[in-house]
Amino acid sequence: MLSGEDLKQLSDKGISEVQFQSQIENFEKGFPFANLAGAATIGDGIVHLTEEEAMEYVAFFEQKKDTISMQKFVPASGAASRMFKDLIDLEQKYDQSEKKIGFAHMVKCMENVAMFAFAEELDAALQKDGYDLKRLVYEKNYTKIARYILGPQGLNYQSKPKAMLSFHRYKGEVRTPFEEHLVETAAYATMVDKTVHLHFTISPEHRSLFEQEVALVVPKWEERLGVKYDIQFSEQMGKTDMIALDKEGRVVRQADGRILFRPGGHGALIENLNMLEADLIFIKNIDNVTTDALRPTTYLYKKALAGYLLSLQQAVFECLHHLESLSVNEVTLAQIEGFASKMLNIRFSMTYFSRSVRERVSYIARKLNRPIRVCGMVRNEGEPGGGPYWVRNERGHKSLQIIESSQIDFNNRYQVEMVKESSHFNPVDLICAVRNYKGNKFNLKNYIDKNTGFISKKKQNGIEMTIQELPGLWNGSMADWNTVFVEVPIETFTPVKTIEDLLRKEHQ
Repeated sequence: MLSGEDLKQLSDKGISEVQFQSQIENFEKGFPFANLAGAATIGDGIVHLTEEEAMEYVAFFEQKKDTISMQKFVPASGAASRMFKDLIDLEQKYDQSEKKIGFAHMVKCMENVAMFAFAEELDAALQKDGYDLKRLVYEKNYTKIARYILGPQGLNYQSKPKAMLSFHRYKGEVRTPFEEHLVETAAYATMVDKTVHLHFTISPEHRSLFEQEVALVVPKWEERLGVKYDIQFSEQMGKTDMIALDKEGRVVRQADGRILFRPGGHGALIENLNMLEADLIFIKNIDNVTTDALRPTTYLYKKALAGYLLSLQQAVFECLHHLESLSVNEVTLAQIEGFASKMLNIRFSMTYFSRSVRERVSYIARKLNRPIRVCGMVRNEGEPGGGPYWVRNERGHKSLQIIESSQIDFNNRYQVEMVKESSHFNPVDLICAVRNYKGNKFNLKNYIDKNTGFISKKKQNGIEMTIQELPGLWNGSMADWNTVFVEVPIETFTPVKTIEDLLRKEHQ
């Protein structure tokens, strides 16, 4: 039962009673597993570009980019605590543990701590309190080193956003992921007036850190690169927050009796993405950055994917103008259907071709007139991440989707077989076109599959609770987009999920 205070709390967040009830029902019925119809592979859902083709699309992008607006969208709201999970474990338990085998990989990090870009900053914090980093390493005092990396007496990395950590060391400077995104984006998304537009989604508690970073580093890069940065920040909206249930199935409340709301997950960011006005939007995670020396491949394929998308969009617009003329003959309609099937992976049911020409025109126009996304896909070499699959919806229609492992029924051997056939995974490398053939922006919320989502267990403030998240931004939140997968080299994927990743060659 909702009290008057509850109803006011919902109203203040912009959540209706119907939406509240819908969240309750999601807990009761759960979310269905994805119905995999096959793994997307090269030639069957994933496009492979030859070197010559890639260069052609780069040239097409360079030709068109001065006529469009571009922006980069970077989800950066997460704290770095997950990145330091094992280091936190070492700091808390290493000295008390008799068996130290489980800490071997963290010990290796501590032995090589001088290789991290933040080593000088760490040593300065230690020196202030009378310690010396080299001596602590020699004495194997790893808990002390870990404490100064994680805690407020040192770098306080456990509480900072990943965007604000020192990732890369160069001659004379150290850069954060935020700064690397400034550098990278200028290389392919500088507009004709020399403006570079970036949009970061952030947590409210970190806003001041981001604003300080903007004041500190943006003027330097504007002068160095001859550009003007337009930096925007947004936070997950309160109306996308989710309730949680305790072990008895009751709504979890805070100590003061108010309903506990949790962020709705990165699927909630479709609201933030929907606010952007650019013609072309690049999407990339905050931690997927590399050093200057290894960036040329990233630049080349960003431009190639953008050129591929713009060429697709141009063809889609031509088709829609033909269909709008209302004088489409069978031959032209068949050509448009062939394009939709071959280039946009639109699949037609057996009954489709028995319909009248007018019905087919209406159907194919509706399918073509949707947002378009081109997603880079990397060959799977053991990295974690969602994968590209052909998925069948409840009406039996097949489409290309990015599917997370939590959406797959691993008790179904037929689904498991399709997972085994998977050859690629999603590195979160997307380029989106969000305007229709008349120049109007799509309402991206109209293309969400609301039957997808995630339910899991979590312990917070000593309470075991069941939580739910909205469908992922590039999963269910983009389920009804026109989707194309293009293979990109593994060199374009350099994420930092753990502190150990910073020791990889692409971050040194």
